[in-house]
Amino acid sequence: MAQAANQAAPSLSIDSFFSPEIIADPYPRYKWLRENHPVLHLPDAAVWIMSRHSDVSRLLRDKRLGHSGRDLRGDMDRPSVRNLHNSMLLANPPDHTRLRSLVVKAFNAHAVEAMRPRIRTLANDLIDKILQTDGGDLVKMFNHPFPVLVICDLLGIPREDWSDFTNSTFVNGRLVDPTTLTEEDLDAADENTRRSQSYFKGVFEKRRSHPENDLLTLLVQAENEYGKLTSEELVANVALMFAAGHETTVSLLGNAMLALYRNPDQLQLLRQKPELMPLAVEEFLRYDSSVQLTGRSALEDIDFDGHRVACGDRLVLLLGAANRDPAVFSQPDTLDVTRKEAGNLSFGGGIHFCLGAQLARIEMAEALPIIFERLPRLQLEEIDNPDWKQTITLRGLKTMPATW
Repeated sequence: MAQAANQAAPSLSIDSFFSPEIIADPYPRYKWLRENHPVLHLPDAAVWIMSRHSDVSRLLRDKRLGHSGRDLRGDMDRPSVRNLHNSMLLANPPDHTRLRSLVVKAFNAHAVEAMRPRIRTLANDLIDKILQTDGGDLVKMFNHPFPVLVICDLLGIPREDWSDFTNSTFVNGRLVDPTTLTEEDLDAADENTRRSQSYFKGVFEKRRSHPENDLLTLLVQAENEYGKLTSEELVANVALMFAAGHETTVSLLGNAMLALYRNPDQLQLLRQKPELMPLAVEEFLRYDSSVQLTGRSALEDIDFDGHRVACGDRLVLLLGAANRDPAVFSQPDTLDVTRKEAGNLSFGGGIHFCLGAQLARIEMAEALPIIFERLPRLQLEEIDNPDWKQTITLRGLKTMPATW
């Protein structure tokens, strides 16, 4: 079956998912894969691509899958690659169990829920600045700074340093793209990592000698039967928190707003019935998730529905394709803010379920009503040909020109 798949689609490759056409709209390709080759083997790359909801959901929780050295982008001598290796993202049990159990103590549901008033304040503060102008790039003026300020506030980043985070990013999202990275990409990631390591090591030292009532202090002090986080693990996992609590939400906000303006009936319905927002947030996650795929490696030989997956083979799990599977969601290509069907996989599953999931939901549920209320004449200028980031792993708009 795998051989037939490759004969029918000889042009398919991992890199083909990064063409401008696919980045602009990956969903027709996903549909084709689900209907024709839901388990696609690319033997030359030792890669399997999974697109059905049932398969993706099951494999996210399969303990025979994990991460291996092949999942790391580039040489382990690179600071960016070593930093990624020290995070939960690419760790397997028992290391993953140790890291997550320490980090989750600080990044807990109660602390995130208590942020709602502050999240509303931060969103309103940004809108206050936006209203001093007639238009601009919403990604730059709201979508990017908003979740950055939220995660800075949540962690306890000194306020005087917030502008450094809103004007740049310590997140190396390109490192998780399942395609070949250039030396320029890796060099930029290394420089980014050096800056973040220098900054956070300094902050952690201050918190050790002068503890404060914030999550950075809790992380420094966190200890259980596994011990404490090392300095390198602290830096790596705080950087991961910024990815979980910031970069994905930047894109999710833009994707949601674009979807609403492309479907004005849904925008009008949401304006009229703001109580639909919790359902709408789940629909935005399903309809055009900011995280389109995740990867795993086979830690042993696996027999998967008649397919022999060899130890070391990589699996690309297409979350975006699973979220449009008609076996789970009726009329999956239609945006429906009243949809009650559950089961989107945008935050992954199993032991690697996203730590920032609840924070992202709260940010969306609080920010969008404020945008609609305070910018009633908001119009997006490029809904037919938007400016997408040139990646598919973290799908989102690079810019969003608008008037208000």
